Amino acid sequence: MATTEQISRIETSAMRGIAILAIVLHNYSHWLGGIVQENEYQFHVLNVRRLMVELSHPSWELTVHLLSFFGHYGVPIFVFLSAYGLVKKYERYDSSYESGTSFFVSHYKKLFLMMVVGYAAFVLVDYMTPGPRRYEFWNVVGQLGMFSNLYANPDHDIWPGPYWYFGLMVQLYAFYRFVLYPGKGSLVGLVSKRYHVPILSALLISSLLAQLFFDPEGLALQWYRYNLFGSLPIFIAGLLFARYYTPKETTRGTQILWTLIAMLLILMLSMSFWSWIFVPFFVCIGTIALVKTLPDALLSRLEWVGSISAAMFVCHPISRKVIIPISRHGELFAGLLLYIVATLVLAVMFKRLMKRI
Repeated sequence: MATTEQISRIETSAMRGIAILAIVLHNYSHWLGGIVQENEYQFHVLNVRRLMVELSHPSWELTVHLLSFFGHYGVPIFVFLSAYGLVKKYERYDSSYESGTSFFVSHYKKLFLMMVVGYAAFVLVDYMTPGPRRYEFWNVVGQLGMFSNLYANPDHDIWPGPYWYFGLMVQLYAFYRFVLYPGKGSLVGLVSKRYHVPILSALLISSLLAQLFFDPEGLALQWYRYNLFGSLPIFIAGLLFARYYTPKETTRGTQILWTLIAMLLILMLSMSFWSWIFVPFFVCIGTIALVKTLPDALLSRLEWVGSISAAMFVCHPISRKVIIPISRHGELFAGLLLYIVATLVLAVMFKRLMKRI
């Protein structure tokens, strides 16, 4: 079946479903002993070597190794879709009557209300289960204010770990409205439209290649990727895609081929530091191609998962904290299955709760 649409509404929701499943499973898998760790904020050659050993000597745990190593790439899918959605919502018509401050405050409020529900519940569960975190005052303040990404060592200061994403989105929303938005009230809006693509392209390339000047295993690169400029390349790619990409008619077979090529490139580019920084682009390309190949029955189920993706993100640290001992005590896949079921059920409940708030 041929299609010429950029990404349909059901496809974007299915992409969110794929992304949240990858994130949720990754955040469970990488906490298990003996599982290959990811290269998310830094590039560790040892992690790559361990992955190659597992691929060359596959076992029943290979799926868990792959989820641990690659699952975090659900985040750039969300970043890409956020940029795509902002263009479709705010740039289709002239919405410059909304001030930058109003835009930022409304989005900050949405993120805060989403985050604080899960954070409060997680802290309670954390202290009712073994191994609670020692919460320090300024770490709590930073999380509640969603600015702890800016601390010197965010990997240590943010807890639960996945909540770093809230701080990232606060930065991206601010940068979009005050710098990248093509209308009034932004820096890009002050210049002629013919310069918009060169400016955005320069920002994309410079923020992407700047990573190569850091120590691959250093804390500086970790901090960079925890914050705005680490995700800015894929965010700008989402803006450019939504604004300027005109899809050509393609068959399902062609989309399948693109999916397979993207998967191969993701694996190959993950092998070295200089090429690793390009992986998120092929993750997004592959995911777009993938959702255009899926049968309607599977697409509708992923769309439903995507519809509760925000609630899944908020609540999955809670279900992980409670259920992960099952896998650590020897029942690896029983724990994973129960974790997914519990997270889905909790997400439905949390979505209703967040709507009430």
